[in-house]
Amino acid sequence: MPAAICCAADAPSIQNTMGKLSAGLVMYRIRDERPEVLLVHLGGPYWAKKDSGAWFLPKGELQSREDELAAAQREFEEETGLRPSGPFLPLGRVRHKSGKQVAAWAFHGDWDPSLLRSNTFSLEWPPRSGKMQQFPEIDRAAFFDFARAQEKMHPAEFEFLVRLAETLSKKNANL
Repeated sequence: MPAAICCAADAPSIQNTMGKLSAGLVMYRIRDERPEVLLVHLGGPYWAKKDSGAWFLPKGELQSREDELAAAQREFEEETGLRPSGPFLPLGRVRHKSGKQVAAWAFHGDWDPSLLRSNTFSLEWPPRSGKMQQFPEIDRAAFFDFARAQEKMHPAEFEFLVRLAETLSKKNANL
């Protein structure tokens, strides 16, 4: 396995010692013989008017000594309201420009994004107003084909879709 994608599958219980580490899942489905992926749009006032580059795979930071895949499953459920089920295909890790690493897995499934139920967070809004408001962590979810996903999602995370396409291509070749 290439070094760029080895680590998450080889060591699923790594403690977060090298900066921030997040884990997430890519749900994919097949429509008209083409894969589509579920992406989520971040909630809150900062992201409200942003679209391109504001869609991500559902993910979050690991808790102390938490298994990466378990964290990915927990975060997916917290952010969407849907409990994911495997099998889970390892997609390795990517690094954001900020230095944060993201480990991801893919799984086949389907879901109605209108059923989104995300956890919330508190934020002083407007800034310096002294007023705390609740916002959903995720305010939208949608399925996109790979071309549209590339326009919508954070560029560092699109690498996961490249890896998913390679994995699906290999699976189809073995049928």
